[in-house]
Amino acid sequence: MIRRARPEAQWWREAVRTNLWMVPAAEVAAATLLFLFTRALDLRAYDHHLALPGWVISGSADGARQILTTLAAALITVVGVVFSIILVALTLTSTQFGPRMLRNFIRDRGTQWTLGTFVATFVYAMLDLVAIGPGNNGDFVPDISITVVLGLTMLDVGILIYFIHHVATMIQLPQVIAGIAGDLAHAVDLEVTYRNRTPYRAIPAPAVGERHAFGPETAVLRGLLESQGGDVPAPSSGYLQFVRRSALVRLAVEQDAVIRLHHRPGHFLVRGELFATVWPASAAPAIARRLSRSHITGSYRTLTQDVAFAVDQLVEIAIRALSPAVNDTFTALTCIDWLGESLYRIAADWDPDPVCRDENGLVRLITAPVSYDRLVERAHEKIRQASGGMPAVMIRQLDGLTKVTRATNHPGRRAALLRQAEMIHRLCVETVTEPGDRADVERRYQGLLALHGADQRPGGGPVQRVNGQKKSGKRADPPREVGMDRGGSAV
Repeated sequence: MIRRARPEAQWWREAVRTNLWMVPAAEVAAATLLFLFTRALDLRAYDHHLALPGWVISGSADGARQILTTLAAALITVVGVVFSIILVALTLTSTQFGPRMLRNFIRDRGTQWTLGTFVATFVYAMLDLVAIGPGNNGDFVPDISITVVLGLTMLDVGILIYFIHHVATMIQLPQVIAGIAGDLAHAVDLEVTYRNRTPYRAIPAPAVGERHAFGPETAVLRGLLESQGGDVPAPSSGYLQFVRRSALVRLAVEQDAVIRLHHRPGHFLVRGELFATVWPASAAPAIARRLSRSHITGSYRTLTQDVAFAVDQLVEIAIRALSPAVNDTFTALTCIDWLGESLYRIAADWDPDPVCRDENGLVRLITAPVSYDRLVERAHEKIRQASGGMPAVMIRQLDGLTKVTRATNHPGRRAALLRQAEMIHRLCVETVTEPGDRADVERRYQGLLALHGADQRPGGGPVQRVNGQKKSGKRADPPREVGMDRGGSAV
């Protein structure tokens, strides 16, 4: 039996990670438990049931109060000053390169653990301070707990040094860009894994002569949805963040219906606009009542199920860098390099199937995934539009398109790459006045054209490198449903 993937868990992990309270709250709880343990040891030592080792700090109640008060005040002051200064630096940086800097700062584990460690030490010191008081054998002084506080303070000093280094590295734009590219690769891997592991994806599309056993084919269902389907409006406004596709398939099975989604994660929904179509139309009211539990909307986009979001983030950094106010060409070139790497990574594996089937092979859900062609367009169009008269940017884009072209022999994807190269070449002719610069761009463009023409071998595809060795041959495309749009309806 094929184990179901749980993309819901990934969405919840991302939602929990993007906050500054979860990890500190967990550390405060751990500090409270540690205090209860050390206080129990201190009480045994106070009643002379436990001998303290020589390295445990001991002293009077007034001295203990002074130490704990000083440490607590110093800890909370350091936390406030350091985080205020860093937030100011991040705010100034985000005005030039977009708001993702603050979001990355919030979701960064190093930031969360640093804040949590300082706050937990402060809470532990305050609990120790409250524990000091009179007892049957004189003033009760939690010597073990005070020693632990001093140890935690030394740990905080080391963490503070690490945090300053970590933030200084984190706010550098190459590091930010590489992190976004890594998030994109992770999102792609999750989407491919989900598609390959769900049972309804594992059921192959029936052969042409066997379609009657699996219900109407997809092309017929699309026609029925358009002509006889019932409309389901969006229940709330906001960015579509997550779609529980497995839940929608089960819902369609219960109603013996087919659901078609007109939006994908990343699209902005307006309450009351068309969100889905259901066939037969009689099942639309029942599905509309339960649809709100099958998707999540919010005020911002996330990487879960929204691969294009990471592409848009890299593009946003690039076009801000190319703006006259910033004029940072090298940052834009770095973004183009990572965009090319991302397209290279998915050139052979990105094959989103809009059709989701139940365990009997019946089509139950038709989604709107983002196509490879659309990802190519999003990765190049806005940067090209902002790079008029900049031959360095055009050359780097053509170099990236050449690398991606070598990674795929799919005719449609190669055509999409060539279209982008043609538009870059036309922009060069129209905006670059220096003949030498135009000649540099022309050489890259002609090299890409030669690659499109010369790599086509009779009976095979282009030469590719697999594990460092040359490999030729034409990759067989996966079977597709008759009449099915590869890219779905998403834009």
